[in-house]
Amino acid sequence: MWVELGQFALVLAFVVAIFQGSVPWIGVARGDARVQAIARSAAYAQAMLLVMSFGLLTLAFLRNDFSVDYVARQSNTLLPVWYKISAVWGGHEGSLLLWALVLSLWTAAVARFSRGLPLAMTARVLAVLGLVSVAIISFILFTSNPFNRLLPDFPIEGNDLNPLLQDPGLIFHPPMLYMGYVGFAVPFAFAMAGLMGGRLDSAWARWSRPWTIAAWSFLSCGIALGSWWAYYELGWGGWWFWDPVENASFMPWLAGTALLHSLAVTEKRGVFKAWTVLLAIIAFALSLLGTFLVRSGVLTSVHAFAADPSRGLFVLGILIAVVGGSLGLFAWRGSSLHNESRHGLASREMFLLANNLFLLVATVIVLLGTLFPLIADALDLGKISVGPPYFNLLFVPLVMLLLVFLGVGPQTNWKRQSMDVVLLPMGKVVLAALVIGIAVPLLIYGHMPWYVGLAIGLCAWVFGGQLVDIARKTRNASSLGEGLRKLPRSYWGMQLAHLGLLMTVLGVALTSAYSVEKDVRLAPGQELAVGDYRFQFEGVTDHQGPNYVAQRGTLTVSHGGWSQVLHPEKRVYRVQQNPMTEAAISGNLWRDLYVALGEPLDQGAWAVRVYHKPMVRWMWFGALFMALGGVLSMLDKRYRLRQTR
Repeated sequence: MWVELGQFALVLAFVVAIFQGSVPWIGVARGDARVQAIARSAAYAQAMLLVMSFGLLTLAFLRNDFSVDYVARQSNTLLPVWYKISAVWGGHEGSLLLWALVLSLWTAAVARFSRGLPLAMTARVLAVLGLVSVAIISFILFTSNPFNRLLPDFPIEGNDLNPLLQDPGLIFHPPMLYMGYVGFAVPFAFAMAGLMGGRLDSAWARWSRPWTIAAWSFLSCGIALGSWWAYYELGWGGWWFWDPVENASFMPWLAGTALLHSLAVTEKRGVFKAWTVLLAIIAFALSLLGTFLVRSGVLTSVHAFAADPSRGLFVLGILIAVVGGSLGLFAWRGSSLHNESRHGLASREMFLLANNLFLLVATVIVLLGTLFPLIADALDLGKISVGPPYFNLLFVPLVMLLLVFLGVGPQTNWKRQSMDVVLLPMGKVVLAALVIGIAVPLLIYGHMPWYVGLAIGLCAWVFGGQLVDIARKTRNASSLGEGLRKLPRSYWGMQLAHLGLLMTVLGVALTSAYSVEKDVRLAPGQELAVGDYRFQFEGVTDHQGPNYVAQRGTLTVSHGGWSQVLHPEKRVYRVQQNPMTEAAISGNLWRDLYVALGEPLDQGAWAVRVYHKPMVRWMWFGALFMALGGVLSMLDKRYRLRQTR
């Protein structure tokens, strides 16, 4: 009964989504406020119905209801409770239901926090989001229903969750990623509503910007969690592989970053309106493209879902409809987007435009590298692999150029700026950055690859620019503390996000250049030296998990008077009999010691892989700083909308 009730709630949500996506347009056309207000009630109803549907599917997992096909494929009676919950979104059908649920929650949030907006604008935004919900829920109902029964014959035991997904990181990673992915539907809806209503002014940008920041912050955390999971779960010691599915989440992040900066220009100066609308379309289109790539079956990846091509065609149809419809509307109404002000060549507007061009070119580079093997295969050009050399060759120089502009861009004024005023105080910063870029790697590591010196020097250049800008903005205050307190939250959010980017760049550069990897044969009692650290292998013992058996290694790592015991494992999950490597990591802010068991050898010896990775955690802390910077910017007082009477 509970399963049928969940199915019924999903069907009702579909009906409500159709209602939400159609009726408000009638109210807008007639100028009827009561009909327009229906959009808000429909948004709340749809969210409640999808919460009910998702909750009842979760209950089926918790009760081991293997008469439900999806539960039988994704769960098992031995599966721990927290993994039964994460198994709800661990497969294709449940992850789509999570997609729809997250979209409904974003829609309900827009309905709740948009009471200070004109009612017609709110109705249009909610109607656009309703149409997106219609597309996603129809996809679920007609091709990917998670409530399908296996009656009258159903298995007594389930097939178990993929062992790769039986990890705490996968409890939080997909919901966080989806909050970012799906969240870009909101600025997309604002852009479409603005085009339809002919209102794309500074107020529109101010309404849209906090929603864009929120989605971008969630996506930043989701990508970082995925990178962290790949790092410690796959046993390869890598944190980013330019995997096609990794790229599928990275592309909307790049476009979303450009959208954030373009919205800032539109809000402050009323320019770049067409550019902003186009970026809103691109960011959401890339989110849908990521959904297509993961679920179409065209990719081979540890992240991808095994889905049949008919489902991929359905998603492709949604993608074509959304992109084609939005671009058609943009072509129709785009001619009305004129600038409200002018700006000079040396101005903050131009620096932000350069920033956006770099980000968009980087997005195109990642897109081409991701899709080219698929295109080549479709054209019978053979199997072509595009790997890290391509991305590193083209993507890394763009990041370096971006840092060059980032050092001075935030210090320039709107409209026009004398560059002498900006560059003269930066002379000392340039000198300090050169010294730091050369001295730091030589003093700490003894040698300096060119890209490490360049990365450190550019990060010092940007950080120095931040300090100069803070000093300039507080110089007329009665005291430094008073000046710092008067700076708005959006300013501190920007600085914190830029600092997070610098931390990520430093982490990537240093761990790429100075990581040490050793694959060795170790017998019980033998030692291995990696730098100043000594690893002593104590042996391997059997270990019983809730749904797996493991061979657990014991290694003691020591350095000076410090020591720690690490326990890497080789697991075999009982149902699927899949072997898994569980790495053991000793980490702090400055380095990670990473140990993974290979294969058993003769006479009790094992193949052991040991890594020393300097500052690898700075990448993930940097992503956290970027997300926190976004949250701080959202809390700026100018984004607090008061309800209009």
